[in-house]
Amino acid sequence: MKRIALLSAAATLALGATALYYGAPSLFKEPLLSLNRSLSGMEEKTISAAMHTVHYLDSGTAQRPTPGGSNVTPIVLLHGIFAEKDHWVDFARPLTSQYRVIAPDIPGFGESTRRDDQAYDYAAHVTRLAAFLDALGLPRVHLAGNSMGGTIAALFALQHPERVASLAFIGAPHGIRSPQPSAMDRLIDAGQRPLVAHDAAAFDAMMALVFEKHPFLPHPILYASEQDALRNATSNTRLWDAQLKDRYLLEQHLSKLQHHPTLVLWGESDRVFDRSGLLPLQKLLPQAQAEALPGIGHLPMMEAPAETAQRYARFLSPLAHPAQPDHKGFSASIQ
Repeated sequence: MKRIALLSAAATLALGATALYYGAPSLFKEPLLSLNRSLSGMEEKTISAAMHTVHYLDSGTAQRPTPGGSNVTPIVLLHGIFAEKDHWVDFARPLTSQYRVIAPDIPGFGESTRRDDQAYDYAAHVTRLAAFLDALGLPRVHLAGNSMGGTIAALFALQHPERVASLAFIGAPHGIRSPQPSAMDRLIDAGQRPLVAHDAAAFDAMMALVFEKHPFLPHPILYASEQDALRNATSNTRLWDAQLKDRYLLEQHLSKLQHHPTLVLWGESDRVFDRSGLLPLQKLLPQAQAEALPGIGHLPMMEAPAETAQRYARFLSPLAHPAQPDHKGFSASIQ
């Protein structure tokens, strides 16, 4: 009887926990995020930069730095539109033992400040990235980005070439005209905003568009993402229009990026930016190391984080070197 009572109590507890998990998912969001961050050796921090409070993840000093000492150049990872810093955590896991890895919520997204009186076009993002790196005291970094984040990284490298040790597009960057229009291109041409979700059905359609291989996302995390998207739909429309005002901006400038080691990892099954966009990119950047990723969609750092991180680590390996010393007055010279 005692054993039966114990089993009954355990079953009741399990049912109660399951009901709470799905009935009150917000209670589980932060513990789940914290656990995943800790597995990658990353910690959430905040800093003020360019009139915004920026939330970011930081792995701190590398545990086993690459040859050249503990001062190896840090990696900064930039997410795409309506994405967030935690989308990089699994990708960062194999890297944090050798590099300091930093993943911010770009101002206007995630938990970082979004202000109604501020612009969130590419020019503003580049200016704020400079301010963020200044605030952290980072004169030189490896920049990697996905989609919008890749474009910000490229434009920053053009404006501040001395601050960028290498450039990587982890997934297709925004701003290149693909010879074959993508599924998202067709939706945009039909007057839609496919990454702005006003209801649950639109959120599900957006998820189907960005992922080919759906990563495991715990219900509390997925629920929070959906609620954030629906709550911010009106504001997201403004940010979307700011990005689309010059739809092929990157293509106009890409050929000027001739002096940075560059990696391009483009999902073959990307429905946001068709893989045929690799062709004009390779013509504009013939020195880039470009790879198509079979069976991967728009977010390779989430769909295949370990494999994608290994490709990035191989790219970085011959480039690893101590960061350039900060010079007195350097930050003050960046406007």
